[in-house]
Amino acid sequence: MTDDATSADADARMAEAGARLVAAVRDGGAAWVVGVVTERLDQWGGLAAPDRTAAIAAAEQDGTVAARRVADELVALLALPAAEQRLTPLEVMRGLRVEATGVLAAAGVPEVVRDEFEERAFPDDVYGIVLRAPAELGDDELGAVLLAWGLAKTRVLRGPDSVE
Repeated sequence: MTDDATSADADARMAEAGARLVAAVRDGGAAWVVGVVTERLDQWGGLAAPDRTAAIAAAEQDGTVAARRVADELVALLALPAAEQRLTPLEVMRGLRVEATGVLAAAGVPEVVRDEFEERAFPDDVYGIVLRAPAELGDDELGAVLLAWGLAKTRVLRGPDSVE
């Protein structure tokens, strides 16, 4: 196989994996927001039923906004040449926490205590809700998809002999 063919194959693999990640955000991002908001509300237990219902309704609405925003950001990232991509798809996907954090803050949920690593790594994640792995979006295969994307990107950047 020629270097050009190998590079084209790696580009195709990146595109395929990227498309799956975008679809996962579009399909599961809103539900993820609702899920983490509901979990934190349940853990806190400080809202009366009507306020809890309103917070979950806000999470549903804002979750839809978050999924659309993050999917668009992911599309924009993946449209860049590999050498210009300064973030990983997972870093972009973790942006779903922005809307979830807003809902929790508006509901008056107190911030949670996090360990030092969490505070350094995700300083704006005051509720400890950051997406840990793409599989949290409802597809257990997404970790492998993200890995495939990373390996393909490595091959694109370093050439055909970079990944065995």
